Amino acid sequence: MKFIQEERAFTLIEMMIVLLIISVLVLIAIPNVAKHSSTIDEKGCSAFVKMAQGQVEAYKMEHHEIPTVDVLTEEGYLPSGATCPDGTGISIVDGEVRPDSVPNDSASGNDD
Repeated sequence: MKFIQEERAFTLIEMMIVLLIISVLVLIAIPNVAKHSSTIDEKGCSAFVKMAQGQVEAYKMEHHEIPTVDVLTEEGYLPSGATCPDGTGISIVDGEVRPDSVPNDSASGNDD
């Protein structure tokens, strides 16, 4: 005696509808991700500048003078080649850390 077992599966049309829905969701999501990429770089640079400013303040408390980026790097307050996530270097002017106007591809810290 053979039992006939009915197998259930997705039809081709059902699979195509699922793929269409996934494609539409991807098309909606990709522009949002690309748009937020530049915002992330800007906020990342702002956060890095604030962190570097904290290191300048720590150095000033210990040594009673305003450091340069090179001095902070040599003393271990900043990692070597410290730049913003977008490659922009930093400068210290009158004890205040500022991002350079042009991204720094060489990744070497600027002084003053």
